[in-house]
Amino acid sequence: MSLSPLFVEKSFDDLPGWGADDHLSAYEAFRRSAFHVLNKPYRTGSLGVRFEAFAGAYDEARSVSLPNRNGARAFFERHFIPAQVQAENAGLVTGFYEPEVEASPVRTDQFTVPLLARPADLVDIDDANRPEDMDEYLAFARDTPQGLVEYLDRGAIERGALAGKGLEIAWLAEKVDAFFIHVQGAARLKMTDGRLCRVTYAAKSGQRFTGPGKILAEIGEIPLEKVTMQSIRAWFRAHPDRIDKILWQNRSYIFFREAAVDDATLGPIAAAKVPLTPGRSLAVDRLLHTFGTPFYINAPSLTAFDQKPFRRLMIAQDTGSAITGPARGDLFAGSGDAAGEIAGVVRNSADFYALVPRGLVSGSNR
Repeated sequence: MSLSPLFVEKSFDDLPGWGADDHLSAYEAFRRSAFHVLNKPYRTGSLGVRFEAFAGAYDEARSVSLPNRNGARAFFERHFIPAQVQAENAGLVTGFYEPEVEASPVRTDQFTVPLLARPADLVDIDDANRPEDMDEYLAFARDTPQGLVEYLDRGAIERGALAGKGLEIAWLAEKVDAFFIHVQGAARLKMTDGRLCRVTYAAKSGQRFTGPGKILAEIGEIPLEKVTMQSIRAWFRAHPDRIDKILWQNRSYIFFREAAVDDATLGPIAAAKVPLTPGRSLAVDRLLHTFGTPFYINAPSLTAFDQKPFRRLMIAQDTGSAITGPARGDLFAGSGDAAGEIAGVVRNSADFYALVPRGLVSGSNR
């Protein structure tokens, strides 16, 4: 597999703000991936950044805990060469976070909205077991005596199709909170019994995701340029009688599993099987890109993180159904309400520079 021509070789001097970044924070995130791949390698994306080419960088990262930013910067410059991703569409970044909400271990008059575990009749689908007439998009299906069929969608599940099966992990007070936990794929739960626990993605019903912001813009309720998580929440608060009508148009439903909160400074373990690092972990299109790849993101119009133009080295450690295309990324903002305020307003154009292992790039002696 050769490196895609979408990658155009640059120098580190070409990266705006490269010298001012905190490379040590990115290095620490990269190092977590370096240890994980000892157990299971990452799959090489179709753009040709081969997982095997990271071997030297991963070996050094596992053996050296760098003490300062200069050492971290030298590490990345020693092992990688920046290559700008020149895609047909302009680069775009959005934000995601880990919500933190109150929850109950049992249903009460206040807490009535469940987060569900993966059902026993939900099975993974691929080309080996997919029925001929099943939508190729679907990665999950329902196992029935008559064979595999499309799984129950959000509307059916929220009307009670899975009730009585003992799948409830926790109960929330607000349906909109539950929906945004589905969107983010994880949450910290402040339980009424005093515990702090976490739920994270386990599986989904499989249908395509349809965002409420897009729906509300199409029906003229919120101008598209003003669609944010905050504006969507405000609309739902003002129209509680229309919540189901809007949310059920997103047929995809997420199932969760319980997970420990081992380090409160880090986010949940995501698709790359390492805890997400606030401000340094990036969700990418996993079919195109290889997890563990460092990306330098230049988004000068984005100032939500620290009131400065966003120019940071990120590590590809997650993915998402809405993250499609070579120059498309989702920035992990952290956990809790403050992170949500950041993530909810991020929708900015950006330049993407993949840091490609030197062995994959012609002229890599420079």
